[in-house]
Amino acid sequence: MRIRAIIGTGLAAAVAATAGMTLIPLAASAQPTPAATHTYKFTSITQKEIDASSSAADADYDYVGSKLSGFDTTWGKYNPKTKKIDVDVTVTTTGGILYATVSGAPSASMFTGPVTGGVGTFANAKGTITGKNLNKAGTKTAVTITYTTSGS
Repeated sequence: MRIRAIIGTGLAAAVAATAGMTLIPLAASAQPTPAATHTYKFTSITQKEIDASSSAADADYDYVGSKLSGFDTTWGKYNPKTKKIDVDVTVTTTGGILYATVSGAPSASMFTGPVTGGVGTFANAKGTITGKNLNKAGTKTAVTITYTTSGS
């Protein structure tokens, strides 16, 4: 009886060890890969602007060099109490749409804000958007979007 108990215990240990060796690589391969950081730079040129008393909207063409790369729209509100703007940004380009928000002083020539998501290649995007006005009218803007997506 004792021999059978020892063999049974040894067999159970061997099965457990084999199962453990099989499951460890599976668990290791199931780990998410670190997200890669992507950068998308373009020049936004305003094509149409609509101003109301406390809000405005723009429709812009986006260029990488001299090539049209996409479109963006902005819509924002001005708060006279805080003297700040809050703007929603949507960037449409090959492969998807990216969403961001920016806030700040309306007279500033630079802006920054968080990337809040997207669809297509921009699904679950997180990061930052920054822009710098290239002319006094604010109709030509250098934009840099740095983002990661889950599973990228």
